[in-house]
Amino acid sequence: MVASNSAVVLIVEDEPLIRFNILDVLEEVGHVALEAANADEALVVLKGRQDVDILFTDVNMAGSMDGLQLANRVRAMRPNIGIIITSGMVRLDPMALPANTAFLPKPYMHDTLISTINSLMT
Repeated sequence: MVASNSAVVLIVEDEPLIRFNILDVLEEVGHVALEAANADEALVVLKGRQDVDILFTDVNMAGSMDGLQLANRVRAMRPNIGIIITSGMVRLDPMALPANTAFLPKPYMHDTLISTINSLMT
């Protein structure tokens, strides 16, 4: 699968192997992939980069906040950013999420992640 529009995607995942795998997959299809191991690192990246189109975050991770808290903070800071939340531990009702937010339960297929990014970019 190829990205329909190139996006700048910030991957927030505390498991390095998963984070690196997603980074490789997104770059292979033409996206610019940035990475952070937790919410605190993600906020530093977002302060330094105004061009982030998509936040892709896991729910459960160490640090001062989890992925849901990060998503809420980012939504307040940047209402137009697309947000994808993923988890293998919790299930979120997609209908209860704010506009321009998607939930991907783990495990997910890379094609599903790419198509979700594409849908949030249109």
